[in-house]
Amino acid sequence: MNGAGDITLNTLDVTMAVVVGGLFTIGFHLMLQRSLMRIVLGFILLGHGTNLLLLVAGGTPGRPPVLEGKPVDPAEPADPLPQAMALTSIVITFGLTAFLMVLAYRSWRLSGSDEVRDDVEDRRIARRHADTDQETDTDEPGGGDERGDGDDADDGESDHRDHRDHGTAPGEHR
Repeated sequence: MNGAGDITLNTLDVTMAVVVGGLFTIGFHLMLQRSLMRIVLGFILLGHGTNLLLLVAGGTPGRPPVLEGKPVDPAEPADPLPQAMALTSIVITFGLTAFLMVLAYRSWRLSGSDEVRDDVEDRRIARRHADTDQETDTDEPGGGDERGDGDDADDGESDHRDHRDHGTAPGEHR
């Protein structure tokens, strides 16, 4: 702050804030995709954004962490805690990224694709949503289900193949 009480913004801080916001935005967008590799890349970008955020929180670069021999103003020395937290964040991000890569590779080996598919419960919810839309469109009194009691016998399980019985993944030959 200067003498008038105004906050002075450092150009580097504003630039880093925009970069952190961009990394978070792109990371969250990638994590909402169906491809496992995009999800992993989104997680990596979130980790990098978090590291930059922690480093920006440390204050202006180039300040000494400890000032000896004179009275210390609390705003003068650099805070070493954000740097330690950033190092910890790097290690955690690396470990989780390695774990996610192993899970993505295993999923690719089992299914032959890195696409995240809907499970049985997702199909059941989508079917119920479509049924309620049809009921409100027809405006029938009573709202009965044409197919019966509303509880499907197959629940989309015929669409879901179990390859464990054959010992191979889809697209994989012995």
